[in-house]
Amino acid sequence: MRLALFLLALILADCTQVAPDARFARVDGADLARGERLLSQYQCGSCHRIPEVPAAVGRTGPPLAGFGMRGYIAGEVPNGPQPLQRWLQDPQSLVPGTTMPDMGVSPMDARDMAGYLLSLR
Repeated sequence: MRLALFLLALILADCTQVAPDARFARVDGADLARGERLLSQYQCGSCHRIPEVPAAVGRTGPPLAGFGMRGYIAGEVPNGPQPLQRWLQDPQSLVPGTTMPDMGVSPMDARDMAGYLLSLR
């Protein structure tokens, strides 16, 4: 009987998992379709595999599928709209010595790219 109750509790706990709060993943004013195109334009796919981005099959950097669910950028910077935008513009300022290159991303481009990446669930 206790085993049955325990199993029922596990099943119910799994069914009631709460999805991450989208307020923390949304980038105000971001154009997600443009962000997806920009990831291709900046050739992010030469290092990363990125869902829905043509030719984004790189293996040097980590795959970016599910990026919006990650807690950290580069394993060191808390993931969120503002830190990700800053990362895309100037990764060395957040993680000196990182292998992520400075690609000359403008603030507007970083906003849209961050919006797309954070939408990946």
